[in-house]
Amino acid sequence: METVGIRELKMHLSHHLKRVRSGARLLVTERGRSIATINPVEVPVDVDWAHQLVAEGRAHWSGGKPNGARRPAKITGKTASAVVLEDRR
Repeated sequence: METVGIRELKMHLSHHLKRVRSGARLLVTERGRSIATINPVEVPVDVDWAHQLVAEGRAHWSGGKPNGARRPAKITGKTASAVVLEDRR
């Protein structure tokens, strides 16, 4: 675990947070005494399947927001508003 003083952390916060994102753990000190640790956030269990698909090459993700379907599904039948209005009668 790497040590960083409060003043250094405040002056170069973005740099230190990038290090934490890449897996580094930081021990924050104040006047030589340990006061806090900064650790990377654990990846939630419910998205491990997505990371596994990317690792296997069966899916691709460039880190951006999803664009949605290229061809949206065609909806047939009544609209939700029509069903609600019909139900109210």
